[in-house]
Amino acid sequence: MRDMPADPVAPTRDRPLRRLGFLTIGLFDAADPGPGHHVTLEMIELGERLGFDSAWLRDRHLQHGISSPVAVLAAASQRTSRIDLGTAVIPLAWENPLRLAEDLATVDVLSGGRLNPGVSVGPPMSWDDVRSSLYPDTADVEDFGYARVERLLGFLAGERASTFSGTRGIEVFSDRVQPQSPGLRQRMWYGGASLRSATWAGEHAMNYLTSSVVKWEGPDQPEGGYDFAEVQLAQVRAFRSAHPDGDRARVSQGLVVLPTDTATREQREKYEAYAASRLERTRTPQTPAKLLFAPDLVGTSEELVEQLRADPAFREVDEVAFALPFTFEPEDYVQILTDMATRLAPLLGWEPGLLNT
Repeated sequence: MRDMPADPVAPTRDRPLRRLGFLTIGLFDAADPGPGHHVTLEMIELGERLGFDSAWLRDRHLQHGISSPVAVLAAASQRTSRIDLGTAVIPLAWENPLRLAEDLATVDVLSGGRLNPGVSVGPPMSWDDVRSSLYPDTADVEDFGYARVERLLGFLAGERASTFSGTRGIEVFSDRVQPQSPGLRQRMWYGGASLRSATWAGEHAMNYLTSSVVKWEGPDQPEGGYDFAEVQLAQVRAFRSAHPDGDRARVSQGLVVLPTDTATREQREKYEAYAASRLERTRTPQTPAKLLFAPDLVGTSEELVEQLRADPAFREVDEVAFALPFTFEPEDYVQILTDMATRLAPLLGWEPGLLNT
């Protein structure tokens, strides 16, 4: 594979699972969006009660999924006390880094330092459809590259955002983003899918989110077929090779994992049909971007443990944020999260976090 580190499929270390998280899109009914948002908050509360270490929200613009994860996590911060709250991920093309820094710092203060913002770069999805609304005067000169992340990181670290600080009249102004939230810069994540993004995130001392989607950067017809795990493992290693913390740099893997231990027959059939309907897309890269998808994993916790331990990328990490399917019902999410926390994760060496008493 082009540009891969040497020996990308060398034996990996078996790390006990240290941190368990889950990821949701927060689907809602366009005609009545309130209940869907409240279900998301209830799932985060449930996750905390079950001992999950983190809950993550996707970011969906002009769709029927959460468009403002930072706002929803602000609400979640007041309904929880221990669980980390993350975004996976905020596409920075939709954001002004200075304003976003203010929002992130505010929610981090409200949460007591539990916010874990994940971001990504690149042009907005459906760019031609939204450019005149998003950037009516500057669309042709906007930079959607890594510089946008660097600006955000700088503001969160306390770099100057204004040429003035002091008093004007009766008002006092700061030249830094307010509030400042110490430690937030170190909890910034980059959601990447390529070797370039993995290396860049490492060089800039971010944490790394790798999901069930990676970019295929090898030959069009590889000998032995398209190997998702090989690609993901190479990215994890490229990130850590570039990161100042090396092997201790944080990586979270986000696969779709559906335990069926306490599922009803109807739920098991639904989960299996869901995974089967998405299997074809895992065989070859999809779209002009050559995106390669991981198969969804469905089964009992004992079966899932075997599959996960056979995954070299999983064996290289000790944090996960398993993704919940978009279209399931609340009772399905309750069953899946409960089985994850009480059956699957303990078999992987995880111990639940405890609420303060």
